[in-house]
Amino acid sequence: MTDRAAAPVRFRQGSGRLCLDFLRTLRYRGTPEVTEELAEPEALAAWVAQCGPFGDGTVPVPVPAPGQLREAVTLREAVHALVLAALGPDGPAALPPAARTRLNSAATASLPVPRLTPSGALRWHAADPVTATLALIARDALDLATSPALLPRLRPCASPICGAFFLDHSRPGARRWCSMDTCGNLAKKAGLRARA
Repeated sequence: MTDRAAAPVRFRQGSGRLCLDFLRTLRYRGTPEVTEELAEPEALAAWVAQCGPFGDGTVPVPVPAPGQLREAVTLREAVHALVLAALGPDGPAALPPAARTRLNSAATASLPVPRLTPSGALRWHAADPVTATLALIARDALDLATSPALLPRLRPCASPICGAFFLDHSRPGARRWCSMDTCGNLAKKAGLRARA
């Protein structure tokens, strides 16, 4: 079993939505440096432990079967297709039927449920933490893609090699990079080198 307390943080977060953080598990999408972070079932369990609602380390996340990993990667690609469709001229209606079916199917699974412990802490539980987290991802993606108030703030990172999307929560709505610490700083350094 994989446990967040035992595993180092290894996945990028901070996109503003769970479904967008899940998209980041395929790094450098569309570039020669594309990197699959969910190459084995243990990686999916680690992602769920780090990024899902069980991230406090109190719920062990069992390693899923290889078939569940394939389902998760298929869901990730359906989320990507939905984001692209939502940002396009025809909106979510342009989503290919297979991607729509995958998202709708994943969204029907049981969700994690909150429980209050005797000490007053909130803990999340699910019979299958991986499937429950994938259901959260699917529902989050469907909600995001059909939210007229949020779509204008959904953006791709301005870095030509990043490939990540993020939700711009900044007041002016002018954020350009998925992360100022990574892509933003790299762009600024490149700009300084180019001017020097």
